[in-house]
Formats: sequence, structure tokens, C-alpha cells
Amino acid sequence: MFRDRARISAEGGRGGSGAISFRREKFVPRGGPAGGDGGNGGDVILVADPDRRDLDSIQRSPQIRAERGRHGEGKNRHGRDGASKELDVPVGTQVFDEAGTLVADLAHPGARTVLAHGGRGGQGNSRFTTSVQQAPRVAEPGLPGEHHTLELRLKLVCDAAFLGFPNAGKSSLLRRLSNAEPKVADYPFTTLAPVLGTVESSEGRQLVVADVPGLLEGASEGVGLGHEFLAHLERASLFIHVIDAAEEHPEARFRAIDAELAEYGHNLASRPQIVFLNKSDVQPDPTFDVVDPRVITTIRGSALDTTGIEELRDFLFAHVARVAAPSDDLADYLVYRPRVTARRGFRILRTDSGWSVVTTHPELVDRAAMEDALRDAGARTGQFVEFGDSEFELS
Repeated sequence: MFRDRARISAEGGRGGSGAISFRREKFVPRGGPAGGDGGNGGDVILVADPDRRDLDSIQRSPQIRAERGRHGEGKNRHGRDGASKELDVPVGTQVFDEAGTLVADLAHPGARTVLAHGGRGGQGNSRFTTSVQQAPRVAEPGLPGEHHTLELRLKLVCDAAFLGFPNAGKSSLLRRLSNAEPKVADYPFTTLAPVLGTVESSEGRQLVVADVPGLLEGASEGVGLGHEFLAHLERASLFIHVIDAAEEHPEARFRAIDAELAEYGHNLASRPQIVFLNKSDVQPDPTFDVVDPRVITTIRGSALDTTGIEELRDFLFAHVARVAAPSDDLADYLVYRPRVTARRGFRILRTDSGWSVVTTHPELVDRAAMEDALRDAGARTGQFVEFGDSEFELS
């Protein structure tokens, strides 16, 4: 089943805790601190893979968690970092947060973005040695990784896209033009999901063409899953508008689809179009009297007897070469900027007897945030916590 949406939970790995340890060697009865640092937690990373076609595999396993960092050990042995978890998604995948804000757009092959950063590893007690404290018995716990609930949405990235009413012959044309093998039959809604195909020229050039499910009047308002289908047209440089020449009033059919593009917005109505009057074997001399600056050519042909196919192919390559450079009409290709986590204003340490919160301004510390941070670090209810010159029991 083709899926162009997926809701996931991404959690970075927790950082490993620092160790409290001292050198215990022969002839060194009072060795110094030797606790190693914990490793950093792994990140959850999204990667745009040109070989991926939809988000079905992501939707089947929506809980993604990176590996935690290993704890530090004695003899100043640092824990290793946790492995990052990489998810391969199709080119054109967008990431939205819970508020519906677009935070990442993987519009190019190989594009990467971090969905959830891993937690920082804690420092071992060897890091806390000072001139007055030669044998510190404190270490830092690892911090938890980021945790975000996100929605992935796919918008196909292609050079050209077919559009038109159901059963106009778009899938048959894609079969003739490219290496794609969409389902073809003589009834409406044969195509229920977008299909990508690669078109090759005699010079070895390649273009990517998409067959999008047929549109209905009212598609811009969601009729027939119109919103989902129209979204896949946003990144096409031009449209191949397929009209069934055997039907009456081809101009009215053109205008009906054009009205849906205009109503949907996103500059779809301003995109250049090639009009292909299909099934000319049934209607040998179809008329099409629309004069529109967006219609760069009108081709009469048939996917059945291949009339007009080579003309369409040649014109497609000639025109896409001129519009290949990105334009303002195409959807924005965003660069992801990770969120900056606010500083907490305090530091949590693990001691022999429990926990300690270190801060230079205890009066500014948010008590609820501090207790949440202690629980994230592993503190349990009933344990005592040193805070400034006082001590309290974690409730």
C-alpha cells in the first residue's frame, strides 16, 4: 500500500553516566580519581534515499529510538558513544512538528536532518579534581536524549507530472514514455497512488515523470482525496495535461481541472503545461480551441497506437532543459536548523550517598524543572538531594 504520510516518535539515546572510581594499584595506596566519562547517546537521523518510493515501512515501525551511550568505567576508561539510528525516506519528504510547523524538507538525494539529538554523556569523577578537592566522590549522570512526535509527509519530486480526469489515459501514456509499469484498465480510478517513471532520451538524458491519480471536480476541497493528490504536483516543473479526445467538450474538461489547480493554490495554476489530446485513434481530428500562455504546445496522439508519443518525448526533453533551474514557483527547499535547548541553570551530580544539584544562583532555579531533571537522571522518590547549603527529599 502506498503511504505518503507517517506519524513517528523519535527519541535520541540517553548519554552514559560518568564513573566514580579511584586508582587501586600496587605501591599506590592512595591513588587519585580515575572515573571515566560516559558516552554520548546516538541521534535519530532522516536521510533522503532516491531508491525509496513511499513511507509505508516507516509507518509500520513508528517508534524510533537511537542507542544509549555506555557508562564510564574505572582507570579513566570512557564509555563509547551510542550508535545513531538512520531512517531512509523518499526524496521530497517533509517533517512537521506537533504544532504543524514545517521543520525539515529533504528535497534532494542524500539530504540529512537530525530528528532527535542524543543526550550528552556525564563526566567521571576525575573531571572534578581541584586544588582543594583531590579525591572527589561525585560524577555526572548522562542526560536523556530529545524526544519528539513528528509527522512525515511525502511530496514527489519530479520533472513533469501527468494530470487530468480519471480514465483519460495517463497511466497508458506513462507506460509508453517510461520504464514504469502502472496498472492500466478501462475504468476510472485504476491508479490509486502516484507512480514515478524514468524517461530516457536518445542522448542518454533522463527525466522523472509522475502519474498522479485522476482529479475530480472539487479536488481542491478534498473530494476524492484531492488534497493528497494535488500535493504531489507541487514540485513538478511542468504538467502534461491529458485530455480524453473521445469525450465531448475537451475545452470544458481543461477548464475544470484548471479551476481545481487555481483553487488549491501553491502556484499550480501558473505552471507551464503540455496538453496531450489522447485517444485520437477514436477521434482522428479532435478540436481544442483554448488559447492560454501556459499551454506551450498541444499534441494529438494515442497511447494505444503510440501516435504522438515521440513528439511528446522530444518536446518534454527540450522544454524541461529550459526550466530545469529552480524557480520561485516551486516549493521551498528548506534547510533544517536544530532547535536550541534552553540552558537549565544547574548541574546534576551523582554522589556516594545520593544526588547533588550544583548552581551559582539557587534562587533562580525552577524547582519543578529541577525535580524533573533529577528523575530523568535516575533519581528515585525518597532519595536525598543536596541543594546549595541544604538538603531535601525527592517526592
